[in-house]
Amino acid sequence: MAALKKYNLAGNEVGQVAIEDELLKSNANSQMIKDYIVALRENARQWSACTKSRAEVSHSGQKPHPQKGTGRARQGYLGAAQYKGGGRVHAPKPKFDQHVRMNRKEKRAVVRHLIIEKILDNRLHVLHFEEMKEPRTKLIADFLKSRELEGKKVLFLGDGLLYAPKEVETSESSLLKITSTLLKFATFRKSIGNIAGSDFMMVPNVSGYDVVVHQHLVVMDTAIDQLKVILGGQQ
Repeated sequence: MAALKKYNLAGNEVGQVAIEDELLKSNANSQMIKDYIVALRENARQWSACTKSRAEVSHSGQKPHPQKGTGRARQGYLGAAQYKGGGRVHAPKPKFDQHVRMNRKEKRAVVRHLIIEKILDNRLHVLHFEEMKEPRTKLIADFLKSRELEGKKVLFLGDGLLYAPKEVETSESSLLKITSTLLKFATFRKSIGNIAGSDFMMVPNVSGYDVVVHQHLVVMDTAIDQLKVILGGQQ
């Protein structure tokens, strides 16, 4: 069983959070992780680059100069690639659907593995969440400095909803819950907005790429249960 130390914003230890051993067992391999990251990056592309070929550019059909008698190489069309304003050769065009599909079980396994790595490397920290009345960047900066995280890429994770179930997504209770969650972390997000390398995200929305690009994770104690759900492979 892993025991994660819990700190307050002053950098003082205020308790521990236990993570069961069965939640720290991973079945992902390096090739699966590579495929997942490549798929995420490929799917983030727009594939909308488009250029005109010589058949699509707007030019007259007049020859640049006579075929013979000038001593110059024969040319047939001002819209050819060698002329300014001419078409492009082998240039990008909108392609067919380039979406890379990955199985849901593989995605979950990779995200679990990457979070487990952070836990085992002591790069996952638990923060006792204290709701702020107003943004206080210096308070967050002092916390990072006390935990020796200053100047590093840090991802703060809070508890929240990925989406509301379809049958209740327009209900008043569901909308109130989503709104209250956003307001709860509003000042905290503003507090880290001016700290270079620091980002904030809800635990259900985190992807493996987010875990990879950040050196350390700081999880709110209110989000530990949601983190355990991910480690259990249920989300």
